[in-house]
Amino acid sequence: MAMNWLKENITKARENLTAEVAKFKNRSFMEAVVAGCALVAAADGSVDASEKQKMAAFLERSDELKHFDIREVIEVFNKAVGDFEFDQAIGKTNALQTISKVRGKDDQARVIVRVVCAIGAADGDFDDDEKAVVREIAQELGLKPEEFDL
Repeated sequence: MAMNWLKENITKARENLTAEVAKFKNRSFMEAVVAGCALVAAADGSVDASEKQKMAAFLERSDELKHFDIREVIEVFNKAVGDFEFDQAIGKTNALQTISKVRGKDDQARVIVRVVCAIGAADGDFDDDEKAVVREIAQELGLKPEEFDL
């Protein structure tokens, strides 16, 4: 379902996500979104320089994250990526732990999954590795991946 609505009307979907994100202007929500971004970026097993640049540029111009101080967003992203660069397993564990802080807040959790779906699809290729990571994020948040057509 989430992928279908994303494909059918990406502009409208992004506008809706932006409005929904605006409701959750808190640090744990922002950190969970950014950790999800880092997980998606690392879905292929590493975060190379081009992925970091692409993700940083996305975060800087993201309507979904414009409600947060961009310096904080980039700082949180760089820390998450640094964890992946140090050790893939540690990076993944830390990112999922950050994401889990929003577990039980279903409205926020659903928005996070939709944002990371949008990020995965942003380059026009939402590949199987990225979908698998988003499924894990949904499960970490206590949501069913099927809800998001994953």
